[in-house]
Amino acid sequence: MNVKAVLNKLHIESLNDMQKNVYECAHNTSKDIVVLSPTGTGKTLAYMLPLMELINGNDNHIQAIVVVPGRELALQSNNVLKEMRSEIRSLCCYGGRAAMDEHKALRKTCPHIVFGTPGRLNDHLDKENILSSNVRYLVIDEFDKCLQMGFFDEMSELINKLPNIKRTILLSATDTEQIPGFIDLKNAERLDYLDSAHSISNRIRQYKIYSNTRDKLDTLNALLCSFGNNSSIVFLNYRDSVERTANYLKEKGFSVSYYHGGLDQKAREIALYKFRNSSANVLVSTDLASRGLDIPEVDNIIHYHMPLTSEDYTHRVGRTARWYGQGSTYFLLAPDEDMPGFIDTDVADIELPPTIKHPELSKMVTLYIGKGKKDKLSKGDIVGFLCKIGGLNSQEIGLIDVMERYTYVAIPRNKAKHVLQQTSGEKIKGIRTIVELIK
Repeated sequence: MNVKAVLNKLHIESLNDMQKNVYECAHNTSKDIVVLSPTGTGKTLAYMLPLMELINGNDNHIQAIVVVPGRELALQSNNVLKEMRSEIRSLCCYGGRAAMDEHKALRKTCPHIVFGTPGRLNDHLDKENILSSNVRYLVIDEFDKCLQMGFFDEMSELINKLPNIKRTILLSATDTEQIPGFIDLKNAERLDYLDSAHSISNRIRQYKIYSNTRDKLDTLNALLCSFGNNSSIVFLNYRDSVERTANYLKEKGFSVSYYHGGLDQKAREIALYKFRNSSANVLVSTDLASRGLDIPEVDNIIHYHMPLTSEDYTHRVGRTARWYGQGSTYFLLAPDEDMPGFIDTDVADIELPPTIKHPELSKMVTLYIGKGKKDKLSKGDIVGFLCKIGGLNSQEIGLIDVMERYTYVAIPRNKAKHVLQQTSGEKIKGIRTIVELIK
């Protein structure tokens, strides 16, 4: 494999030190590897490059399992591999959809790598949809979650079903006091990049703002208005608070998505997609959005509720300044609130402008097209349809995500009405379909 060619496909100039060391360790030793590196430093690519070279592309069995804590990280990790455009085949397995559909996909695709959540992987191993005898490589991304209540037993069960593992790679953005006992890493190579002085990047500016009232919604509104069209994530600790805050901001005129564990998979998918493709410039969320999501170029992180632990704080602010970018984080403090004691870095006081601007709507909106991969639709088909029928040029079209039975695509807000008029009742690849705006 030509690493430079792969990096060119991903539009990455070079590997960082952590990625280089993981790659060298994987090739020059036979040891297991523990990687501790801050959020946003490219840990997915760090393990993916050597894994692609270790796998035998001529063997049609599943040779590697990548365990992730949630559906979103499984999909995003799988997308990284697909963007490399290698001959290595892969598949995602996760809860919230029929296991039988995944079983059929496993038989049809014959993947070399499976990205999956512990519960669903256990299910496929129990039913022998995945044969453990051929699995040689195990990656556990965000392994610190293995120690969390309700997750430990599933992980322990999964490890015990994989007796022929030759190499294990564990990755996390936060350290833990111990590696889970069910993982035998006596002679593992530990690559630790969590230097306390740099765990919160010096590329992230930190500020605190005091609200005059305990209900901080007006302060949040004024702060977001001061950002213009910049992207921001607002973190809260409770699901009902997330929905209340999101509804308030929508009424004020912001383009908002909200995200928490109580939403069904489709709602979570749409919320993240709108934020990633700039159809919403504000994402209101619980800490569910603080890890396992690849959302590039987030400008601001806002703590409406204070993070409960130093790990929560680290993962929240890790959503910004990714891949050596710049970012800011803001703490909204009520009159009776103080900064969390575990934050010992400098946090500057700032005051909001005396005049509050009007909220700026997002530049993009998201279209739903009622056809997908099952209809043999590709991204090229979508671009052609929106250019020829919808009157757009290809440079105006944003992120496209072709799912099994439908497609999401971002287009300019100021062209949406015209595109909907032009595509109403039209066919794509000879098939009449629904085209509508996701609100």
